[in-house]
Amino acid sequence: MCFQDKEEAEEFYERLKRRLGHFGLSLEEDKSRLIEFGRYAKERSQKEGKKAGTFDFLGFTHYCSENRNGKFRVKRKTSKKKLAKKSREMNAHIKRKRHEDPKELIKKLNEILIGYYHYYGITDNSRSIWCFYERVKRRLYYWLNRRSQRNSYTWEGYRELLKQYPLKRPKIYVNVYA
Repeated sequence: MCFQDKEEAEEFYERLKRRLGHFGLSLEEDKSRLIEFGRYAKERSQKEGKKAGTFDFLGFTHYCSENRNGKFRVKRKTSKKKLAKKSREMNAHIKRKRHEDPKELIKKLNEILIGYYHYYGITDNSRSIWCFYERVKRRLYYWLNRRSQRNSYTWEGYRELLKQYPLKRPKIYVNVYA
């Protein structure tokens, strides 16, 4: 919920707790908090010597920023926890499947990458999805070279493999401002 004034937000928060209490429910205090967020939050936070508030929701970290014209805008990026978790999952997947034919392995990786891009490929998140792409590319190189006691690929040979069987490159699929 978003409010213009701090007092309104505090009042709503207390009323929400009471209302949920009538039904035997409660707010999860770790996940429910009041933060200063909005057009003037950055300026106020800097005066107090703090960072501007951010929050994680649905795998994205939402933060205050500006567009190219200097106007206020809420931006989103992949949350650090989700990026790290998915990177670990991809590493484990590549490790398990490293002995398969590289063509088949890359085909499966592309399916996973496309799904990832469809969810996280949102306006202002290109840096995070490119970071994920680069991590997958490096882990693939690493695990392909751990298939035997000799290196299977040099970086040049690996680039040739990727020319033949390319990994899907990141793309923004959702423009939240269109």
